Amino acid sequence: MEIEVRNLHPLEIRLLRHVSLGEEITAQRLIEELDYKVGQCNQAFSWLIAKGLLVETGRKNRVFYELTDLGKEQQLKGTPVQRIFSLLQAEGPRSLPEIALELDLDKSDVGSAFGLLSKAGCCRMDADNKATIASGVLPAEVLVSKALLDKALDGALDESGLSEDERSFLNKNSKKRGATGSPFKVIEREDVFYALNEAGESTKHALELANLTGEELGAVTPAILSSGQWKSASFRSYSLNTPPARLIPGRKNPYGSYLQWVKDKLCSLGFEEFDGPLVENEFWNGDALFMPQFHSARDIHDVYYVKNPSHAKMIEEPYLSQVAATHTDGWTTGSRGWRYEFDHEFTRRQVMRSQGTVLSAKTLPHAKIPGKYFGVARCFRYDQVDATHGADFYQTEGIVLGEDVNLKTLLGLLKMFAEEVAGAEEVKYVPGYFPFTEPSIEVHIKHPVLGWFELGGSGIFRPEVTKALGIDVPVLAWGLGIDRMALMHLGLNDLRELFTPDIESVRMRRGN
Repeated sequence: MEIEVRNLHPLEIRLLRHVSLGEEITAQRLIEELDYKVGQCNQAFSWLIAKGLLVETGRKNRVFYELTDLGKEQQLKGTPVQRIFSLLQAEGPRSLPEIALELDLDKSDVGSAFGLLSKAGCCRMDADNKATIASGVLPAEVLVSKALLDKALDGALDESGLSEDERSFLNKNSKKRGATGSPFKVIEREDVFYALNEAGESTKHALELANLTGEELGAVTPAILSSGQWKSASFRSYSLNTPPARLIPGRKNPYGSYLQWVKDKLCSLGFEEFDGPLVENEFWNGDALFMPQFHSARDIHDVYYVKNPSHAKMIEEPYLSQVAATHTDGWTTGSRGWRYEFDHEFTRRQVMRSQGTVLSAKTLPHAKIPGKYFGVARCFRYDQVDATHGADFYQTEGIVLGEDVNLKTLLGLLKMFAEEVAGAEEVKYVPGYFPFTEPSIEVHIKHPVLGWFELGGSGIFRPEVTKALGIDVPVLAWGLGIDRMALMHLGLNDLRELFTPDIESVRMRRGN
């Protein structure tokens, strides 16, 4: 490709004239020697590679350490270990609470620091249970930390330039992204190495012959006109053959558009939309659905517990009493129940919503008969993330109530979801088991790349669910993975692509 040197950008010209064939070129070198910014380096590299004047020769991962806010504070005031040691040296024995008060430190930090000093033989507890100096020398680790804090104040520490002791200390006292309890944060950087090729070297000589330095002016400004600089200045040439900049119009996220399309479709079929909070109590998340409290899907390995507040204040009556009785002996449903003592403390425990069916249960007490309801619910489960599973996901959840609804009605709804909403060409229905439906049906569809996978579950709510919530007519229910439907509909092969941060991928992806 023939290069018109007068059309090169000043960033490209300065780079080409500054380096020689065989030299290693990095962004750091341009920053130091040409005063480029990081963005300018990336632009120059990108343009020159596209023109075939530069080649990438290698990549190397580098690790740097920077001070966090805590590290800056410790550099200024000293670490808890240093401050405690200095206090005991200057003022004599102190109890640990006294140390915490005098130095304005957390008791946990005082305990950890004294433990380190005690283990190193620098301090001990005396007969009055007060900390006192045992040796006048600080541990080597403390001296290393002080040196690193001082050194890092001048800039990031390159791991390759550190001693073994320094690396060991930083590995134990650094966190990625700089956690609040760490004096250092880890920054991982990938250095890319470039070099001129023969075409680049030839272009450099052409620039020298044309006497182009990269200092040429690219625009005429009022200041240039008034000063008369334009009379003697050299200006950049303009190329009419250069393609214009790519126009990128704004667009909605394809997956967001798909979710809205599904909602609009269901609303057009006469469904009413329901919604609810992400945090639910165990009563609505499982008990109201006739899931026994000892069910394996309700332990810590399958749901996320909420730490604070850990329990709901109260559960709505009369539903709590009726559901509890149904679990214990079947209440008035004709069932024997699960035959265990219902735990009223357990039922108030707060969890992240693990299934969209919780919204159906909460809708039943107020539902119209006949009635049709749906929701698109964000759910959370402890799961291994792969192409068809996520730790959080969307479900489309729904119920249909009425005297005349039956299994045939449900199969028609499932067919609509599989073929019209997901766009699947091959569908099969498999008998399933869920504690809250009988009969229960799983829907499976065939993906052109991933093969057969489960779309979700469905069935007719058991009387143990409906009667305890005040409903005495058949209720069809389904909970389908709308993320998986979107894979088929949008032509994707991995659930993670729905939430990718790759903006270019989102721009180019087809919509509905």
